[in-house]
Amino acid sequence: MTLTQAEQSPFRIPADSPDWWRQAVVYQIYPRSFADANGDGIGDLAGIISRIDYLKELGVDAVWLSPFYPSELADGGYDVADYRNVDPRIGTLDEFDEMSTKLHEAGIRLIVDIVPNHSSDQHPWFKEALASEKGSPARDRYIFRDGLGEHGEIPPADWKGSFGGAAWTRVPDGQWYLHSFAIEQPDWNWNNPEIHADFLKTLRFWADRGVDGFRIDVANSLAKDLPEVLPSAAELAAMPIDGTHPTIDRDEVQDIYAEWREVFNEYDPPRTAVAEAWLDDPARRARYARPESLGQAFNFDLLTADFDAAQFRRVVSTNLEQQELSGSSSTWVLSNHDVTRHATRYGLAPLNGRKVKQGAEWMLAGAPADQLDRDLGVRRARAATLFVLALPGSAYLYQGEELGLHEVTEIGDHQRQDPAFFHGGRRDYDGLGRDGCRVPIPWTSEGPSFGFGAAGAHLPQPAWFAADSVAAEEADPDSTLSMYRRALAVRADLVTGEGQAAESLEWDDGLSQGDVLAFRRPGGWLCLTNFGAEAVALPAGELLVASEHLSADEDGQQLLPGATTVWLRQG
Repeated sequence: MTLTQAEQSPFRIPADSPDWWRQAVVYQIYPRSFADANGDGIGDLAGIISRIDYLKELGVDAVWLSPFYPSELADGGYDVADYRNVDPRIGTLDEFDEMSTKLHEAGIRLIVDIVPNHSSDQHPWFKEALASEKGSPARDRYIFRDGLGEHGEIPPADWKGSFGGAAWTRVPDGQWYLHSFAIEQPDWNWNNPEIHADFLKTLRFWADRGVDGFRIDVANSLAKDLPEVLPSAAELAAMPIDGTHPTIDRDEVQDIYAEWREVFNEYDPPRTAVAEAWLDDPARRARYARPESLGQAFNFDLLTADFDAAQFRRVVSTNLEQQELSGSSSTWVLSNHDVTRHATRYGLAPLNGRKVKQGAEWMLAGAPADQLDRDLGVRRARAATLFVLALPGSAYLYQGEELGLHEVTEIGDHQRQDPAFFHGGRRDYDGLGRDGCRVPIPWTSEGPSFGFGAAGAHLPQPAWFAADSVAAEEADPDSTLSMYRRALAVRADLVTGEGQAAESLEWDDGLSQGDVLAFRRPGGWLCLTNFGAEAVALPAGELLVASEHLSADEDGQQLLPGATTVWLRQG
């Protein structure tokens, strides 16, 4: 699809802008759980098409689609059997083209997921590998090894997969293949030129169909250097992540992305990309965000931060420093398809720096209601969202967060789908898995699936969805949905468009005291967040948007209540 000229464009950020992504608001759609047009209980492309007007009214600049490719759903679609097609349960290539065109006509760009670390075990090349002999070119596309022991009966190493269980699986002729995640997800061998060529073909395939950018799954793990004698799991875990680790964030991975950047730059404007790279060292993560690499990298630091002024300031300052090093813009994320929804996280006891995923322990304990303050969680979530939307950089929203949805815990063991649950891996980190944030979202307050489709939903929806549906919240000017719409409309005027604001902020240390955090953006506007419980005096200024109603003291002085963010125009 060729975009129209900037002066005719429906896009809020001009269509020909190579930097449209730098301060964009991107809305993540998990396709199987967004909207179901044919009533089979699974979301589809036709369902997305039917909701484009909703996305336009919400005010997002782009949508990111989680995998929609043919898949056996061993990992929610991240086990891809065909990288250049659409799962027939989700739609067709013709429907993809229609969706791409209509999104662009609505002024919304399109980003798709690419899963390059591993394929599905149903991919034709893996089937060919299993049918071929040891040492064959077909096997060399993946990572096969002979086993240890007298008869090769012991795996090449005692490594564990991210979802639990062994990371090596034996095939009938006695060899073993590596799968860093589920057994159904064999790792590609990126030392093989065929893999490089095939993924370049995939990138061009989707870019030619109008895709504006790519989200790269497990971007830090493609390149591997496995010695003949593999280290033990304990040895592997003790190795530094400094560019020389055998499997994580090797320096050579940047050679792959330099190839991809050449493809992205073939298009006008260039295609963009964002790396999913869970790395503790921000400087290592910044390498993926360089212009000669993918161009942007997810900053997940707020996913593990408490609702706390000092923690938020530290996260923002650190990532803005890395932004300067990479030349990219930062990204801000509060929820996605892999983590407990932030309305729930903020209603639980703080982590206080402990390295566990917020909500995991609570879910493992049976999600006791007395440990979750649902109202406070939503209030803090709204304040955090308004804080994030004021920051320089791009904001990534996850479907349903604009409704203030909590994590769904009312899922029976027999109803769960996440391999993290079934394989028992990382229970202290993932809890009962990620199904609770992937439940189909509610559009109406009634019906067999709250308007998701004409029948039921592939994951059970709780009764409390009725009050949090789109229909219920559209009728309420104080709802979370109404706040998101107001905030995104105001943000568009302040940040994007022809007069795109500078990607900077200035901390106001006079206002930033104790539980209060304040910063100023170019154009004379102020973001002020009260992370505490007690109301504080509000400075003078024109109120642009607030996450909650303001209060006043007996003298009429306006107050900023606890767990509330406001944007003010001053001067």
